[in-house]
Amino acid sequence: MENIELKIQIVRLREDELDSQQQEALAHAKSATNRSYSPYSHFRVGASALLDNGEIVTGSNQENCAYPSGLCAERTAVFYANSRYPDNRIRLICIAARDDEGAFTRMPISPCGACRQVLVESEQRGGSSIQVLLYGTDYCYLVSSARALLPVTFDESFL
Repeated sequence: MENIELKIQIVRLREDELDSQQQEALAHAKSATNRSYSPYSHFRVGASALLDNGEIVTGSNQENCAYPSGLCAERTAVFYANSRYPDNRIRLICIAARDDEGAFTRMPISPCGACRQVLVESEQRGGSSIQVLLYGTDYCYLVSSARALLPVTFDESFL
């Protein structure tokens, strides 16, 4: 038996410590929470993807009473970026959420497993890491790559 220890580095910082591109992308993610359709969970999530051409695209969670039919904000943003700008890679994805009272979450929220898988494949597709910025009003987390959030991943090598 062999124990394998996996470590990731997460930078914890305040919103005012973000660089100007990160702040702009985060502002788009926060705004995207207003376009969430979440009548069941009342948890409004917004995401923005900063592309290597400077474009910022957004997505928001879209729920459905048949829960599996909905889609998370992160995948909405990534799929839109890939369909609108197929030749541009995603450099940064920002994720923000509001609670059922309309306030942004104090703690950073993290993407679900399905969104992590999509982000990892987008990294592979683009040939470079995607930074992940998780927003909370108390502080943000900045992760150097989506792969760091899903280190043991399923990929095309299994097929």
